[in-house]
Amino acid sequence: MNWEFSFLYFLQELHTPILDSIMLFFTKMGNIGMPWLAIAAVLLCFKKTRPCGIAILASLLIKELLGNLILKNLIARDRPCWIDTAVPLLIASPSSYSFPSGHTFDGFAASVSILLYYKKSGILAIIVAAVIAFSRMYLFVHFPTDVLASVVLGILVAVLVHKAVEAYSPRNIYKIHR
Repeated sequence: MNWEFSFLYFLQELHTPILDSIMLFFTKMGNIGMPWLAIAAVLLCFKKTRPCGIAILASLLIKELLGNLILKNLIARDRPCWIDTAVPLLIASPSSYSFPSGHTFDGFAASVSILLYYKKSGILAIIVAAVIAFSRMYLFVHFPTDVLASVVLGILVAVLVHKAVEAYSPRNIYKIHR
């Protein structure tokens, strides 16, 4: 954990009013997965994009169950801002545990889901997810390992959900029953 605090303290030295505004924007964007839910809602409206919308929603649901309900409470890791209260926060101190990062897990579960269907849009989504993830460390509310593990979990969930959605899509079920 020592190297993690060293990294987080280094990030605190980077603060400027402009960078603070950018990081606040991205972290607020990631609250409760709002951009990802909005994208999924739009994709669900059209038959051609519906599988991607379903994959995003399923990935976010799994993240909520696995990340927020199970892992956060099972691991019960304190946040850096709870351990070192001398670092001024730009956001309210979160009330849930630190591991895994919900913002990061949401972002990578959704953005990788998009990438698996739409490469160009997926790359843009991954960049947004990465900035959201970085903002959580910049704002001193997550450790680097919280974020890194959440990236891995998000990717894993997205890939597994993608395989399930594709396996059970109507076009594939029709082929199986022929």
